[in-house]
Amino acid sequence: MYAWEFIRADTPATSRRAYLHNAGAALTPAPIVTAMQEYLALEAEIGGYAAAAREAERLDGVYHSIARLINAAPDEIALVENATVAWQMAFYGLAQTFKPGDRILTAEAEYGANYVAFLQIARRHGARIEIVPSTPSGELDVAALESMIDERVRLIAITWVPTNGGLTNPAAEIGGIARRHAIPYLLDACQAVGQMVVDVDAIGCDMLSATGRKFLRGPRGSGFLYVRRAMLERLEPPMIDHFSAEWVARDRYELRADARRFENWENNYAARLGLGLAADYAMAIGMERIEARCRELSGRLRAGLARARGITVRDLGANPSAIVSFSHERIAAAEIVAKAAAANITIGASDPASTRIDAERRNLPVLVRASPHYYNSEEEIDRLIDLCSTLP
Repeated sequence: MYAWEFIRADTPATSRRAYLHNAGAALTPAPIVTAMQEYLALEAEIGGYAAAAREAERLDGVYHSIARLINAAPDEIALVENATVAWQMAFYGLAQTFKPGDRILTAEAEYGANYVAFLQIARRHGARIEIVPSTPSGELDVAALESMIDERVRLIAITWVPTNGGLTNPAAEIGGIARRHAIPYLLDACQAVGQMVVDVDAIGCDMLSATGRKFLRGPRGSGFLYVRRAMLERLEPPMIDHFSAEWVARDRYELRADARRFENWENNYAARLGLGLAADYAMAIGMERIEARCRELSGRLRAGLARARGITVRDLGANPSAIVSFSHERIAAAEIVAKAAAANITIGASDPASTRIDAERRNLPVLVRASPHYYNSEEEIDRLIDLCSTLP
């Protein structure tokens, strides 16, 4: 078991700044950076094709690493450029079969990138987007979801941990409803993977999208899509090439039998390698341990901010995530982010357009967003609380 001090030593920037922006892009551990640099150096020495051939076993192992991380099978994993591509491959693979009146059920805090895709399919195919109400504490109301199910529901698509608001939606309870009614279930786990335990079998999702750069601490330009094996044959990728589908005759192609049908031939092998190593790194620490640490540090931050004059914590949910959102009664989010940067504290901001329905319902301004991770210290949390407590 890794000690937190060792992990901080593995993250050299922690000696220079309090980095609390992991919901944007986390700091990558030094061993992963080194491994990616070595792979790029190999490409520079012998060429990209030869490097991929030499490292084929390690590169294939990335599928196994991601599968272990989320309790899936390697053939249910596609490696793609980012979480958006992963989500779009799944959504558009299903949505191209929608007919007028088909219903998409989603949550109030759904992410903007997903919602505009819903709107496009509604315009193209006449599908209907319907918002499942929330509970008083902010989570998707599973009883309301159950009551909305009928034969026209073609998809349940939920963001597990929204981009702001601290919320953690009840992913497994939603999965139970989807399974009982045999409705495809697409889960956006972009902010969940690397922060908390993810078990696709226990959740019951048919498709799950995630990124490498956030709480998993992998490189930018990496992500993955999980598709349950039983769901694969129902999804035709919206775009294919001769890696995702074999050209078997002049007038015919055959899609790959595994989730790699959602990939294309060319990709960033160094980033893929980094993604797999990030999954291994997290599992070596232990996801249960990581989740507990994230909740401990974010709980400390929320409690401290709640005591600060002029600060309103904007988080929802009975079991909030490590994304802490807040605002000041007089000072704009951008100014607070800049003041924190001047004090060597890295945080971010979240625009209402990213979760428009929730933001309009709660009349939210641009929010300050701080997102601690397991490599942060209590002292770093307290530094941000102290800074916010002394705002004029």
